[in-house]
Amino acid sequence: MISSKYFKCFTGMIILVVLIFGFNLNSFSQFESKAGSAILLESSTGKVLYEKNADIPLPPASITKVMTLLIGLEALDQGTVKWDDLVTVSEKAWRMEGSKMFLHVGDKVKFGDIMTGISVVSANDGCVALAEHLFGSEDAFVQVMNQRAREIGMTNSTFKNSSGMPSEGHVMSARDIAILANYVIQNHPRILELESQREFTYNNIRQFNRNPLLGAFEGADGLKTGWTNEAGYCLVGTAEQDGIRMISVVLNTQNERERADASQELLTYGFRNFKIVDIMTSGEIVEVVNVKNGPEQTVPVKVDNSISVLVPITREKDLQIVITKDIDTINAPVLKDTRIGKLEIQLDDEVLASSEISTSEDVPRIGFFRIIGRGISNFFRFFSK
Repeated sequence: MISSKYFKCFTGMIILVVLIFGFNLNSFSQFESKAGSAILLESSTGKVLYEKNADIPLPPASITKVMTLLIGLEALDQGTVKWDDLVTVSEKAWRMEGSKMFLHVGDKVKFGDIMTGISVVSANDGCVALAEHLFGSEDAFVQVMNQRAREIGMTNSTFKNSSGMPSEGHVMSARDIAILANYVIQNHPRILELESQREFTYNNIRQFNRNPLLGAFEGADGLKTGWTNEAGYCLVGTAEQDGIRMISVVLNTQNERERADASQELLTYGFRNFKIVDIMTSGEIVEVVNVKNGPEQTVPVKVDNSISVLVPITREKDLQIVITKDIDTINAPVLKDTRIGKLEIQLDDEVLASSEISTSEDVPRIGFFRIIGRGISNFFRFFSK
């Protein structure tokens, strides 16, 4: 019989194990972010790992500037502006309130400095200066912002200005912010070089990046904070660990601490509970298909694209490879890269990734007499069984 002393010790160990491992594996099944709206997205797959009120349009405050920066980066890539081009500061830009880089009317400032000021110190004056430089007026620039939002799949966002200053009807949803952040990171990774800078000095005024993740969360290198009375404390954050990039969005938190904690909770959940699994590489042989009237009676079938999937760390062994062939036998001649069907990676009947499959080599057609000979041979083989 187990003594009371050992029973208590054993029970204590069980409770400890449950607390430790139960937290790591199950805590987020009942987790709810403190943010009014939140989402967590893995960048390479675009898979949403957590969401709360993610499609509700809310005031985004300075997170708006991610779109402003995207348009600036696209102008640089298109060659319509250069990093060292001079931007003339208007009175409207100078009069902007809130966070600023302290531009003066008539200043001629390098476009690159404007971009850096917007990125690092969330410069409202820089946003107006950039908008006017690229499109003549902020109103014209805002039209482009809304057009680009539609083009990249943002369905619950409307921009009224370039900075995120309070304006009726100026809203973004958490999902749209994640879509925008992922788009700009994937297509213009230079934004991370800008957003990860810890400080910026202009006109001898030294200011610091307000992103609480920088230097505090492993791999954090962006992206944008925001605050107004209407929006609360907001943050679209991103970090990369072991080749995996997570993007988190929290909107309408109560204070700076809650904003930082909510962002770190989401990112930590993503990195601790999911992994990227490399399934196969492009050109890998996965099947064969029968060939009629060819020198060989089968031809290898390859996967056309490399496949990697994001899965919960405990579910890797549950992945299934499902191959669907359009045809079981193909007539020679057969050209290499002839589509045969598709290959899917599934988990619980959900398709995580897919690729077309095709023939890996050419197969010529054999001559008439060889076809006749093969037919006779097959005939006698059938009756000799």
